[in-house]
Amino acid sequence: MDFQLSDDQRALRSGMRDLLGAVFDRDRLRAAVERDGALDRSLWRELGAAGFFALRLPEEAGGVGLGLPEAVLLFEEAGRALLPGPLVATHLAAGLVKGAAEGEAVVTAVAGDLPVAHLAEADAVLVAGAEPLAGEALRAFVAAARPVRSMDPLTPLHRAPAVSVRTRADAERAPADSVCTRADAERAPAATERTPAHAGRFRFEAALLTAAEQLGSAARTTEAAVQHAGDREQFGSPVGAFQAVKHLCADMLARTEPARAAVYAAAVTGDPVEIAAAKLLADEAAVRNARDCLQIHGGMGFTWEADVHLHLKRAWLRAASWLTGAGAEELLAADLGAAGRLPRSSAAYGRPVPEAGGGG
Repeated sequence: MDFQLSDDQRALRSGMRDLLGAVFDRDRLRAAVERDGALDRSLWRELGAAGFFALRLPEEAGGVGLGLPEAVLLFEEAGRALLPGPLVATHLAAGLVKGAAEGEAVVTAVAGDLPVAHLAEADAVLVAGAEPLAGEALRAFVAAARPVRSMDPLTPLHRAPAVSVRTRADAERAPADSVCTRADAERAPAATERTPAHAGRFRFEAALLTAAEQLGSAARTTEAAVQHAGDREQFGSPVGAFQAVKHLCADMLARTEPARAAVYAAAVTGDPVEIAAAKLLADEAAVRNARDCLQIHGGMGFTWEADVHLHLKRAWLRAASWLTGAGAEELLAADLGAAGRLPRSSAAYGRPVPEAGGGG
C-alpha cells in the first residue's frame, strides 16, 4: 500500500504554504502579537475563500469535498506559520454554524474545564455533544466568562462557566449523576460523516487537527534550528559544526518524522487509538523541538524579537488542548488491555477518554 502523498495533495499543501506566505508573513505575525492576538477578520475571510474551513464539506453543500487526510495537510501548514485563531473549531463548525465555511463567522469551542480561546471575538461556540451557542445564549455565556492570562500572546483565553452537554436522550436514559462507562462507549451509535455534535467524534477530530498543527510547528523549529546552526559562527566555525549541536538537530528531526507518519496514518484510518498516539508524538515533537531550537539559538532565542518562544508557548497550549498526554496514554493503555474488545473503526469515537480538554 502506498502512503506517499498524491500529486494533488502535494499541490494542496504547496498552495496553502504559498497563500500563508502571502497573507500571513512575519510582519503580520508580529502585528498580531502587538494586537494581543486579536483576530484579523479579513485574514479569516481569505482563509474561507481558499476553502480552508469548507474543505471537508460536500461539494453540493458548497464545500471542497475532500477528507481528513487533506485537512491534516492544511493544518500542518497553519501550525508551521503560527496562524492564530480558533482554526480547528471553525473548521469543525462548517455546515453547522452559518458563515463558518466561508470565514464570515469565527467559531471557538469549549470542552472540559480548560479556558476558551478567542471567546470575546466568537460568533458561536461549539460544545461537544450539544448544540452550538449563538445569539442570546452566546451573549450570556460570554458575560459570565472572565479573561485569564494566556502563556501565548496570540491566544487570548477566558475561563468560562460550566456548560451542560446532556441531550434530551441522555436525560431520559440516565440519572443526572451518571457517568460515561466503557459499556456506554460500546453502545454508542456509529458516527456518521460530518457529525461533530457526537462528542467523541468531535473531540478526536479536533485532537487530530491540533496534532497536525503541532507537527507543522515541530518541522518549522527544526528548519529554523538547522538554518541558525549553519549561519551562526563561533571560534571561526558555524555552531552546527559542533557535535552537541548536531545531535540536537538530529534529535529534532528524529522526533518530527515519526510524528508525521503517525499523524498522516491516523488521518487515513480515523482510529481514535491511532489519533491518541499521533497527538502524543506530535505534542512531544512540538514542545521539545521548540526547546531545542531555543537552546541552539542561544541567548537571542530568549528575546522577544525572536520567534522561537512563540512556537514554544503555542506548543504548550496545544498540548493541553482536546487530548492531553495523560489522556492519550490512558487510552493507549486501555486499548492494549482490552485486547480488541472495542471496535477499531470510526464507530469507536464514543469510547471515553480521561482528561480530554477543549480549545480553539
